[in-house]
Parts: sequence; structure tokens; C-alpha cells
Amino acid sequence: MSATAPYTGPSPIRRPVAAAALLAALISLVFGLLLAGAGPASAHAALTGSDPQDGAVVDTAPKEVTLSFSEAIAVGDDSIRVLDPSGKRADTEAEPKDLSEGGIVRYGVALHSGLPDGTYTVAWQAVSADSHPISGAFTFSIGAPSETTVAVPTQEAGGGPVGVVYDIARYAAYTGFVLLVGGSAFVLICWQRGAAALPMQRLVVRGWLTLTASTLAMLLLRHPYTSSGKFADAFDLAGLQSVLDTKPGAALVSRLLLLGAAALFIAVLFGTYARREDEREKKDLTFGLAVGGGVVAAGIAATWAMSEHASTGIQTSIAMPVDVAHLLAVAAWLGGLASLLVALYRTPDIGSAAVRRFSAVAFTSVVVLAATGIYQSWRQVGSWSALTGTRYGQLLILKVALIGVLLAVAWFSRRWTGRLTDPGVASEEASDEEPASESEGAPADLDPERAAQLARQRAVVTATKKKRIRDADPERSGLRRSVLAEAAVAVVLLAVTTMLTSTEPGRTEEEAAAGTPSASAPAAGGPVNLSMPFDTGGQNGKGTVRIDIEPGGTGSNDLHVWIDGSDGKPMDVPELKLALTLESKDIGPLPVVPDRLAEGHWSASAVQIPMAGDWKIDVTVRTSDIDQVTIDKNAKIG
Repeated sequence: MSATAPYTGPSPIRRPVAAAALLAALISLVFGLLLAGAGPASAHAALTGSDPQDGAVVDTAPKEVTLSFSEAIAVGDDSIRVLDPSGKRADTEAEPKDLSEGGIVRYGVALHSGLPDGTYTVAWQAVSADSHPISGAFTFSIGAPSETTVAVPTQEAGGGPVGVVYDIARYAAYTGFVLLVGGSAFVLICWQRGAAALPMQRLVVRGWLTLTASTLAMLLLRHPYTSSGKFADAFDLAGLQSVLDTKPGAALVSRLLLLGAAALFIAVLFGTYARREDEREKKDLTFGLAVGGGVVAAGIAATWAMSEHASTGIQTSIAMPVDVAHLLAVAAWLGGLASLLVALYRTPDIGSAAVRRFSAVAFTSVVVLAATGIYQSWRQVGSWSALTGTRYGQLLILKVALIGVLLAVAWFSRRWTGRLTDPGVASEEASDEEPASESEGAPADLDPERAAQLARQRAVVTATKKKRIRDADPERSGLRRSVLAEAAVAVVLLAVTTMLTSTEPGRTEEEAAAGTPSASAPAAGGPVNLSMPFDTGGQNGKGTVRIDIEPGGTGSNDLHVWIDGSDGKPMDVPELKLALTLESKDIGPLPVVPDRLAEGHWSASAVQIPMAGDWKIDVTVRTSDIDQVTIDKNAKIG
């Protein structure tokens, strides 16, 4: 029997309220600080070059303006605008042309002919492959600089009041997902009797409502968030249709459809399942709910994986399933923690077995988080310099530190769990010592209304007894305090995790910083000249490949290939292919298929070298239907 010493601390009725108020204040403080310090969402694709360059003065008016980016983007009709000194459109106002080639993402707009001298402003806005809006502006001059009436926009895409509300909706969506999935898993795996507990039902239903409302808000705000920045455009049907045609829009609609299935799951869990008493039937229903709920939860998690960081960059086919597993583990751990906190504070009869089962679930979740987190960190950061020198890396370090703090607090919770006794035994023994209430001795011939009133009073008295006994249990009180501390750290951890989704990955930021500053002005490096002997093993299969790359810098290059036979004369071959790989940055292979100009001479123009480095050049030579060889050599370019 557990100790039942008189409780002398603060009123047990006020403690749950105080705990909830503390958590609410902490949530408001954390999100307020994060929103105040974060500003607009960081760009996840970066402008790496332009033609003309920013600030350039050109002698004659160019026929078009081109922009190069570090990764794939989505553009619309007005994504690139060129304005003359008076503010009028100098471009043809057509949709930007996709000029991407050889791994370089480039878009361009045609200009009107006969443009006068003066300073022109290029304003651009697009959406990066991981769903985040990007924008910027720069100027160039024809003939000579001049005064201009065009004001360069200072607010980044995704900023302003719309950006703040959209970010709040994003944070709320993650919170709702954690409560919905984690709360449901806690009931099914750890405490099946909790399906009949009203506080547990409210927690899961509120998680569903939060996720649904935030998803709807993000869908409506998606168009103003990525374009105009005006709340009024949230109900623009044309804008909404354009959102539905994008990958993030499709992900949000898919999430809403899956939430419809989740509503049916909740109805069965807290309806039929909670009332089921036959153990065999309940076991079968538990299995069905676990499988169906797991599929729905994975589907909802996939709506993030298919539209954010995991869907772009390297190894996307691995990154997206890993991201789903990571999100599910976060929900099982943090959502289960919130459920345990509610159960300890708001329900009198959660037993030690349920707490120990959650401890096992939490341990498994931490193992999954560690494995998936290590992979995600390598993929998104890529180097020690990116870990310490970028905002993403610094947030990642903070997240790891918070997980360490959370595990330390969880260790104390496990100690309290080991001492925990079930409240049922203590409650029954204490109830035997309590005097009978006045309703228990009431005459049997009372009218039904009076009998019902006495029954309600008896239920309140019984619940009060159980609550008093529960609150007087030092082990249970210690566990509640420890779990409350875990939940407080988890709130901060969830906020930092959410911020990582709106911060440019360290690997991308470093690659963009190392990218070409201008598509029209390749980095100096000098022409590259290579000579490589080959032998395909067949008749007349020996020779030498000579390669010239000019100007031999980042950006656009001309490539020439000559093949000489063993006799030193020009040699034709049926097939010639090249590929360029920058292994230090995991770029490539970038294929190059040159055109034959003359006997033994091939050429390829506008070969794009995205950044300087030690490039490996693979050459495949086929001299007959069956005789082929691939040779390679490294060359410093840029």
C-alpha cells in the first residue's frame, strides 16, 4: 500500500490549472521569441548568377535577361520583371523561358528592342523546390547609369503579416500532428482503458482540430504567402487554383483528405472501441485500429516529406521515407509525453503498467530519432563548417542539446516510474476506511430524480477521494513533476524542430555561396587541356583523346574533343560521350554529348560548370559494336 500522508502543499485542484497555465505561457514565450528573431523564412534556393550582372554597365541593350539558381524553382508569368528608369515594363511580359541545361537552373525573359540608355531594375520572385518562396532585385545599366524611379523591394517573399500567420499555422500543424498521432498511439499501445477517459478524448480531438484548421489556413494563405503578401488574396479563386497545381498545394489537399479518414479513426477509437468489453473482440479491433491508424499517420507525415526538405536535394528516394519515420517517432514520443501528462494530472486511475509501456515506446522512438536524425543531419549539413557556420547547423546543434536535456529529465521520470504503485489498491483500501456517504443510506423508495441526484453526488465524492489519494502519493506526485519538466523541454524542442523546416539547409547555403557569381562572367581559371590514351581491346581500338575546355571557369564553356589513332591521324568512332563529376560536392555526373564537326573532331557549346573544383572527366569511346572503354582524368576548373 502506498503512503497516504496528509497533503500539505498547494491545493490539488489548482495544481493542474497552474501546470496548464505554465505550459501555455511557455509555449507563447517560445513561439514569440522564435517569430521575433526568425523574420521571413530563409530562402532554400539562391540566386547564383545573372546576365547582365548586378551593377553591370553594358554598351548595348541585351536581348534578354537570365537568372541562375542553386536548385530547381517554380515560376509564374510575373516571376521575372524588368523595369526601365520610369518604372515601365521593359520585358515582353511573357512567362519566363526555362533555359536550364547541364545541371544549371536558369530562366530568362526577352526584352523589347531599342531600349534607351539608363538604369534598369530586375525584380524576381519564385518558389523553391522545397515549397519556400524566394525573391530579390538588382539593377544594371545600358550605356551609363541614370536616375530611376523604381524602388527596389526590401521585404523578402514570405515575409510581412501573411508570413507570420503562415509560420504560426505551420507550427500549429506540427503540434496538432504530434497530439493526434501521439495521443492515439498512447491509448492503443500503452493505456487502452484511456479510450473511455474524457481528458484523453479531448487531447486527441483537439490535436485533430488544430491540424485540420492549420492545414486549411495554410492552403488559403499559400497564394498570398508566395506572391502578393495580401490577406485579401486568400480567397482569390484563380490564385487558389494555381496553388492546387503545385506540389505543396497537392500535399495540403492530400493532408485534408487523410484527416477525413483520421476523423473516422477517432470516432471508432473513442466510440465502439471504448465501449467494447469482450477481450477477444477488443484485441481484434486493437489490431485493426493500429494498422489503419498507422497507415493514416504515415500518410499525413508523408505530406510534409513530399513537399519540404526531404523532397529536394540529394538521395530524395531515401530521404522521404526516412523523414516519415522521423516524424512518426517525434509524434510517438512527444505526443505520448503530452498524453501521459494529461493522464497523470486529469485522470485518477492510470496504472504503473501503462507508464512502463510508454517508457518502452519512448525508448524505441528515441532510437528511431537517433538513426534518422544522423542521416538527415549529414544530408542537410554535409560538413563541419556548415554545422557551425550556418543558421541551420546552429539550430541543429540546439536541437541535439535539447534532446540531451530531455533524455536527462526522462531518466528521472524512469526512476519515479520504478517506484510507482497502482492507485486502485490504495483507493480501495482507503475507501473502506471512509464513512459511508449520506446517499448510501438513502431509502430505496426515493423518486428517480432524487436518486439520480444522489448518484451524481456519490460519483463526485468518489472521484474526490481518488484524487486526494492520488495527489497524496509521493511517487505519483514526483512522476507528475518530472513529466511536466519533460513536456516543457519538449515544447521548446518542437518549436526548434519546426524552425528547421523553414531554414535553408547548411549544405545548400554553402553550395550557393560557392556558386558562380554571374552566368555571363565565368570565374577565372584558364583553358583546360587534357590528353588521355585509350584501348578498347578491339581491332584499331587504340588511340588518344584530347580535350580542350575554354575558358575553363565556372559558367558557360566550350568543349572540343579530338581523337587520334595509334598512327597519329584523326580517328572517327561510332560513339563518344563525356560526363563531369565534382565528387567533393556530390555534383554530377553531368552528361555531355558532343556533336561531330569533322573527322576525329567533336564539339559541345554552352557546357555549364556550376562551381569551381577538382572535376573528374569521364570519356566513353566505342570503336565497334562490342568494343568500348571508359577512361577518366581529373582537372582543376575555375
